Amino acid sequence: MIALTVTLAVVVGLALGLLGGGGSILMVPLLVYVAGMDAKEAIAASLVVVGVTSAVSVVGHARGGRVRWRTGLLFGAAGMAGALVGGLLGGHLPAQLLMIGFAAMMVATAVAMLRGRKESDAATAHAQLPVGRVLLDGAAVGLVTGLVGAGGGFLVVPALALLAGLPMGVAVGTSLLVIAMKSFAGLTGYLATVSIDWSLVGAITAAAVVGSLLGARLVDRIPADALRRAFGWFVLAMGAFVLVQEAPEGVRLPGLVALLGVAAAMLTCSALVPRCPLRHVGT
Repeated sequence: MIALTVTLAVVVGLALGLLGGGGSILMVPLLVYVAGMDAKEAIAASLVVVGVTSAVSVVGHARGGRVRWRTGLLFGAAGMAGALVGGLLGGHLPAQLLMIGFAAMMVATAVAMLRGRKESDAATAHAQLPVGRVLLDGAAVGLVTGLVGAGGGFLVVPALALLAGLPMGVAVGTSLLVIAMKSFAGLTGYLATVSIDWSLVGAITAAAVVGSLLGARLVDRIPADALRRAFGWFVLAMGAFVLVQEAPEGVRLPGLVALLGVAAAMLTCSALVPRCPLRHVGT
């Protein structure tokens, strides 16, 4: 199982490098259902893997000019505070509750990815960065990061696009900076109550780093919209799988049907609502 876990970690890193998110969405189920870790240990280990992988991957994106440092540092600083609180809380919550919350976030994330966004017009750029909004959104995303071990990339990327109108490649690069900061803060909270097998986590992290470096090189070569949609469906399937595994025996099937029905309704409604162009602001 260790060899399979390490191999799949390369895929997780590839997703992180390509999309600026998704590392924890894949890593936590991988560590729980393949590596056999309990939920809290998997969440803490995921924060290590995703934090280190993001920090390494952001270097390649920075060299390509795809990182907005001011925006990322502001968002990341607020996210670190939220992630620390989330990590401290998560260490005291039931493991099943954390996994169910994690799966629910996967489904919401998948819906957002499948809906997509309308590209913004560079001619509408604003001169000032809405610092208060960046800090508020960063703290909220950070809380989720620390609580359920998700780096929040699929929350950060849309937030950066909404606030700063960043192109997909730039939003991905900047998101990795934010994820690295928040992951280490969330890990600090978890280490107060959870122990980690550092040798195993180190091997998984090394494999994920290899995948992330490859993803950073491919990010400008793959159509972002096609990749986003394919990954959105995959994340939706993974979320449904986790819910089936964690739900009580008698409510698994009805709960899954209800969840997929809600997701379908959200996608249908969002398709009927026109998406407004996103704004650019200074970074």
